[in-house]
Parts: sequence; C-alpha cells; structure tokens
Amino acid sequence: MSLFAYIDWQPSPYLFEIGSFKIHIYSLCWIIAFVVGWYLMANIFKKENNKKEWLDPLFLYIFVGAIGGARLGEYLFYDPSAFIERPIEVFLPVVHSPGETAFGFLKDYEFVGFSGLASHGAALGVIIAAVIFSKKYTKRSVLWLLDRIATVVPFGGAAVRVGNFYNSEIVGKGSDLPWAVKFHNQSSGYGEIIPRHPAQLYEAFGYFILGFVMLYVYNKTEKKNDLGALFGIFLFFLFFIRFVVEFFKENQGNEAVAEALNIGLNNGQILSIPFMIIGVYFFISSKNRKFIN
Repeated sequence: MSLFAYIDWQPSPYLFEIGSFKIHIYSLCWIIAFVVGWYLMANIFKKENNKKEWLDPLFLYIFVGAIGGARLGEYLFYDPSAFIERPIEVFLPVVHSPGETAFGFLKDYEFVGFSGLASHGAALGVIIAAVIFSKKYTKRSVLWLLDRIATVVPFGGAAVRVGNFYNSEIVGKGSDLPWAVKFHNQSSGYGEIIPRHPAQLYEAFGYFILGFVMLYVYNKTEKKNDLGALFGIFLFFLFFIRFVVEFFKENQGNEAVAEALNIGLNNGQILSIPFMIIGVYFFISSKNRKFIN
C-alpha cells in the first residue's frame, strides 16, 4: 500500500510582499534561468576565446526576446482577443484590480508579474533576438550563436517549469498515482481541485536531461562545428518533450486551432510539430555547413 495517496500543494506564490508590490517565486525562477544561462555561456565563450564584451549585451537581447516573445505568444496563441480587450495586461505585468495602484501610476491595476508566458513564443523571440545580435555584433552566421544558446537554454526551461509548478499553473490531468498533486491554488478554469499529474515537473525533468545531453554533445563531439546541428537537436527534443507531456496536461486556454484541425491534438502539440520538423532539417543539413573561426 502507498504511504500517501497524493501530495497537497498550497504554497504562497510570493517570496515576499511590500504593499501592492510582490516578488513572485515564478519570477525568481526566470532570474535563476538567466543566471545559470549566463554562467554556462560565459564558460563557452571562455573555451572558444570569444569576445567577453559580447556576453552582457547578448543576455540583454535574449532576455528581451524571451520575455517579450513568451508574453506575446501567450496571448497570440491562447487568448488573441486580449490584444483588443485588455491591451494593458498584455504588455505590462498587471491585472485589473479596483482599488489597487501598480507602479504608482496605474490606478485600479495590481502588479502580478509576468505569469502568462508561452514557450513557443519564447523560442521565436530568442531566435529573432539572436538574428539581430549576430548582425550587430558577431558578424557570424546566426546558426553559430543559436547552437551555443541551444546548449544552455534547456536548464533555463527546467527552472521556469519548476516556477510553473510552484505557481500551480499548467497543471496536469487528474491522476490516482501516489505522486499526483492536489493544486489548491489552481485557476478555477481547470475545474475541480483534484489530485493531478505534476506535468510541470515531468517537463522540467525532461529539459534537465536534455540540458546534460546538449552539454555532452557540445563538449565531447565535433557537432559544435556543424552549423545548426546543436540547434536542430535542441529544437527537436525540446518540443518532442513538450509534445509528449501535453498528453498529461489540461488544456491551457483557447483551443481554436486544435478544434479547427480536429486531429486529436491540442494547441501546444500542434505548435510543437513545426519546431520539431525544423529541428530535423537543421540537424540533417548541418553537415554541409562548417564553422571556420
């Protein structure tokens, strides 16, 4: 017999509060993601004797691309009407809350941080940021940079999914497994509070393993010299993990695309398929693109 039927989960989503200003654990996980990414990328730059002065602006570009892309992707893919109905909430980390004042100037809005962020949008945002950065700074193929970014990003993705778990969002479907979790702080949109798959942790674990695979391929093989190979591996397996874990997740919002196609997949899975195909293309074609410093 199992020692427990499920895990009760009802933590505070905040690290601390000062009036209406709150520091979310979820936001802290994003910070951890970027700190770990900076450290790993710094080691890569040192190993390759790349210019140190590229590192700080690179992370500014990636930060803006990831957050901006993830935020816009959340609404574009799952709640497009918000661009017209709630534009302030799309572009600023606030929600409408009568009586509150966010940032000292937004009356009737409460600061809540960026809690709605889509990984597909983040991927597109990072790619766009890498293209712009490469043209301005490195003057190298953008694939050289994307290969190196791909080597460190999975660890950041794992940290963000832990943040989702802590925040009781992106919850799994109902489960009677002994490690099922009862998310008492889940959104009412998910329905009844019942034991569920900790889908966020499934995904975090998958990304964590992928991160070590990426580091192994980078450090122990010559694939880092085949432009697009690491990026291709990353795209395929990251979105393959996402595709598989979606079977254990509750739907996250507007499923108009999935309903229109009616092929038994949800929006997250449908959006993952193009990324996986692109990943296969870049990996296979990378043997024809050699990096020469």
